[in-house]
Amino acid sequence: MRRIDHILKPGESFHFSREVVPSDLPSDAEGMDHYALLILETGAGTHWINGQHVRRGPGDVVFVRPSDCEVLAADADGVTRLITIRFRSETAADLLRRYHEDLDRRFFWTRQALPVCVQLDGAQRERAINTCLTMETTLRTQLRLDHFLLTMMTFVLDDVARIDPAAPQWLVRACQAAQRPEVFRQGSAGFLEVAGRGHEHVCRVTRRYLGTTPTKYVNRIRIQHGAMLLRDGRLGLLDIAEACGIENLSYFHRLFRTQYGCTPDTYRKRHQRNGLETRRSVTETE
Repeated sequence: MRRIDHILKPGESFHFSREVVPSDLPSDAEGMDHYALLILETGAGTHWINGQHVRRGPGDVVFVRPSDCEVLAADADGVTRLITIRFRSETAADLLRRYHEDLDRRFFWTRQALPVCVQLDGAQRERAINTCLTMETTLRTQLRLDHFLLTMMTFVLDDVARIDPAAPQWLVRACQAAQRPEVFRQGSAGFLEVAGRGHEHVCRVTRRYLGTTPTKYVNRIRIQHGAMLLRDGRLGLLDIAEACGIENLSYFHRLFRTQYGCTPDTYRKRHQRNGLETRRSVTETE
């Protein structure tokens, strides 16, 4: 069994790994006493988990629980790279206690035979991978872990994971398509086009299964994309707004403040400051 206390260093709240997955399969799948978030960065493979064989591909995010026995074997062709973030069961229990209404029976806290797997594509896959990669260089504190998990579950993945299983397939396909820049840059018009249904019908069904309007749903994805570009730091605000399909900079500011509680400039400065603090901390410990 893989034990978290054998993996973590003193003072650490989580363990980060980014590794190339071997194609040879160990004799037995292993259990563990902790939780792990897995994301397949590149390549594909077969996941032996709880006695079942499941195909995994790039962008798959798996929420592994302590009760799961699993091992991943890569396909022989190409490079399969896996990012894994492991943390103690106490962290999961505390998050569920604090946010029971939002998290119960979702993500790590399902009661089904196999763990939840969210399949990502396009810009959303890029956002998820970039968010995970920030954990490689950040301080391994409980605060950073909590922030990461909540960010992944509420901002990065929530748009896909929260879709009601009873939702019609055309809505599921439209939500998945809305993650692509060529769709979300068109706003609600892009969402309506990929939905392939009448305006009133799409609005009514979207409200029923997503609890929001097509415009607000797409704007949320646009602003998430904008936040990713702000963290990258290479584009100016006007270019970022245009990359999100928003020509009016003041409208971009208003949407961003509503979603993140601060201006785009403040968000960028906070991210850059956190990066500097992390690099300084690493330098001081060397």
